[in-house]
Amino acid sequence: MMIKKKIMIEQIEISSLDLRYENYRLKSRIAEKALLASIIEHGVRDPLQGVDLGEIRILLNGFKRYRCAKKLNISIVPYRSFGSDEPLGIIKLIRISNSKTLNILEQAKLIDELQKVHGMCNDDIAGLLEKSKSWVSMRAGILGEMSEYVMKRIFEGDFPVYSFMYTLRQFIRMNSTSKQEIDAFVKAVSGKGLSIRDIELLACGFFKGSDDFRQQIKKGSITWGLNRLKESAAETTECTKAERSLLRDLELIQSYMQRITYRVRDDRLGTDAFYAQASLLTMGIIRFMDRFSKSMRAFHERCEQA
Repeated sequence: MMIKKKIMIEQIEISSLDLRYENYRLKSRIAEKALLASIIEHGVRDPLQGVDLGEIRILLNGFKRYRCAKKLNISIVPYRSFGSDEPLGIIKLIRISNSKTLNILEQAKLIDELQKVHGMCNDDIAGLLEKSKSWVSMRAGILGEMSEYVMKRIFEGDFPVYSFMYTLRQFIRMNSTSKQEIDAFVKAVSGKGLSIRDIELLACGFFKGSDDFRQQIKKGSITWGLNRLKESAAETTECTKAERSLLRDLELIQSYMQRITYRVRDDRLGTDAFYAQASLLTMGIIRFMDRFSKSMRAFHERCEQA
């Protein structure tokens, strides 16, 4: 059982911090630039957080603040210790975090550390976090879906985590796309400042389109690929009014299906009023699911034949 106690903030030498967990946290050049401007004006206001192992202070949270302070030659920073137990410090960080502090991949990386390095099982982690075993298992399984290369590009801030979670994972699961092909796509589009929408367009062309298109993207013809896809999309204006209406509906369905698949796992959902209303809505959806699936499969075959 974890004992709650008042945690004091102290001022420490920034050089005393151990950065072994820096690669467990996502980098963001935009967020770091904004934070740098804030620290120039106000200093480091929020304490960095970590665990103390003897004379070693292991930093767990505050890496952006750390890097900004180093750039500005700030040698003393506020610091709050989670205690002297490393795995319990990680548990504490996950417990107090929200979507702004730790995203789902960062949680997954830390849970992986608890399992592989500290020998904790899903039941132990779930109990300490006061989460369900499925909450822990889902995060534990995410890292297995990506290669070391993709993980590195995401955590370095070169490829959006959103694009992996909501775009690439659908191709991994639905089309049994190999990790080598995922790596090739991520390598081609990473670090180019593309929007999430552009990455989604390119992914559809890359994994569903012709081999020639795929090879062009691998060679770095990103602008050509986007123009080609946008021209193809523009051709839908030649469709009839009824056809354009159906295409918009299909696009919305695809988007909402992807979105809801992950949102239903959100642990923030849990009030009695929510469950009562959601139960009625999901019952109606489930009853119609078989008919909808058969209709879509038949329509897809018809489109393929045409």
